[in-house]
Amino acid sequence: MSKNQQNPQRLLTLLSDFGDRDVYVGVMKGAIAQINPKLKVIDLTHQIPPQNIAAARFCLMDAYPYFPVGTVHVAVVDPGVGGQRRAIAVEFANGYLVGPDNGLFSGVLTHSPAIAAVELTNPNYWRTPNPSTTFHGRDIFAPVGAHLASGVSLQQLGTQINPESLVKLKIAECSQSGNIITGCIQYIDHFGNLVSNIPGTYVQDKSWSVLVGDKIIPGSRTYGDVEIGDAIALVGSHGWVELAINSGNARSQLQMNLRDTIQVVIEMG
Repeated sequence: MSKNQQNPQRLLTLLSDFGDRDVYVGVMKGAIAQINPKLKVIDLTHQIPPQNIAAARFCLMDAYPYFPVGTVHVAVVDPGVGGQRRAIAVEFANGYLVGPDNGLFSGVLTHSPAIAAVELTNPNYWRTPNPSTTFHGRDIFAPVGAHLASGVSLQQLGTQINPESLVKLKIAECSQSGNIITGCIQYIDHFGNLVSNIPGTYVQDKSWSVLVGDKIIPGSRTYGDVEIGDAIALVGSHGWVELAINSGNARSQLQMNLRDTIQVVIEMG
């Protein structure tokens, strides 16, 4: 018996771009409670920028290691809702992923590959056999997540698909040439910190700096290592090299956006 099968009632998390102004998140939780009101539901975030699949990819990738094995992660950032994109559930070593097949799971699955995947074709586990064409989070994903977290097997939820066929979001990989590592900004957080796609292991125990245009930003350990208002490069809690402003907003001050290029320079000697 696998670890996932030993615990029939699993933790369930929610991630979306629905915000907190409207009732969308609340009714998803209502759909979950109609199936199993005893499930523990944790909100990862509902403040993903609208339709920003790349941000959802990063946040889910950053969050999943902190949850127990068997956790069900329902993620809904779904600009293709009602169209041709597949609705899926995926099993991986740490648990399960439920949501649209649009690449938002590709960050998690890069680190922990899919064990099995299904397309959600069994309406017995939906809220209704005639779901809204604009709100699969309520009518398909939340109910499926609740059933999965309550012990329903992945195979019951639909038609098996090849995990290799899952959509992968194209995020540029960093590259190294000599002492220069070239990467890009993959996420911008609430504070305006610019998170790159350069793993912190590249700069561990080294002296380094970051080139942004004609600016040289020193690599250090904590935000407080520079004066208030100054730029700093460091390895964030997520494990990636990031650019920040001590008590400020790096996105605004450095005028950078997603996918903009940065270069890390390792001091030789």
